[in-house]
Amino acid sequence: MIPLNDIALFVEVVRTKSFGRAADAMGIPSSTLSRRISALEKAIGLRLLHRTTRKIELTEAGQLYFDRCKRIVDEARLAHEQLSEMLDQPSGVLRVSMPVDFANIYLAPLIAEFAGLYPGINFECDLSPRRVDLVAEAVDVVIRMGNPPDSNLIARPLARLPRYLYASPRYLARFGEPGHPSELVNHQCLRLNTPSTNTWVLHQEQEAVEVAVGGRFLLNSVGMLKRLAALDLGVIIMEKEIVADDVESGRLRRILGQWQASAVPVYAITETRLLPAKTQRFIEFLRDRLSGSGGSA
Repeated sequence: MIPLNDIALFVEVVRTKSFGRAADAMGIPSSTLSRRISALEKAIGLRLLHRTTRKIELTEAGQLYFDRCKRIVDEARLAHEQLSEMLDQPSGVLRVSMPVDFANIYLAPLIAEFAGLYPGINFECDLSPRRVDLVAEAVDVVIRMGNPPDSNLIARPLARLPRYLYASPRYLARFGEPGHPSELVNHQCLRLNTPSTNTWVLHQEQEAVEVAVGGRFLLNSVGMLKRLAALDLGVIIMEKEIVADDVESGRLRRILGQWQASAVPVYAITETRLLPAKTQRFIEFLRDRLSGSGGSA
């Protein structure tokens, strides 16, 4: 197969009517350009150019070849320019899968901001914790909290969201505020239904404490967990971004000072590293906003 780059070099030589000017325009030595054109003529089996010390003239075959190839090169250049414009102002449908509660509580305003920056992008959002098949399904990017699964997919870290302990002022007034993690055994702890449901591991600088916890409520919804805590039903461990509004309004209060649970990683998962501009910009935007809010990628 004849290299398309050599065709572009031939077209540039004819346009400029000079090997020297064409070499300068293409950023290669004149000797290299001359050698590439000779190789092109050899591959075709016909002479394309008559070369003299003063000028360059097209042969009959060269004229026919130039007329056809010029359109090809121009179309390729136009396609490249249009793709560059897409990078500046991406468009199209962005299909995103996100966790339900994290999307509703925290990502929604970020998506609204991103939509305002890129009016050419339309959105199809799947709010679900299910495992998405990026190969078989029409999904551009999956946003997930927690460690990504082992697979051939590409997981890009967006942030690590710190988690702290919270309870409502009225709950604390009724049951007292714990002064150390070990006192949580005497409290109602609202828990996510995970493998570590009955054990909370808390850290303070270099110290770590493992606490056996219990309570009346075991849930699989972050939103419901937060809501029950605000209704004075117990203590929760939660990402600070998720409870920011409740803390600001006074419905919840952070407890146990500097103690915290392990930060939760947030990832953008894609099938490939070669992403269209709309997906690339969305991932970059989330990384910037999530890391700037207190988590770090």
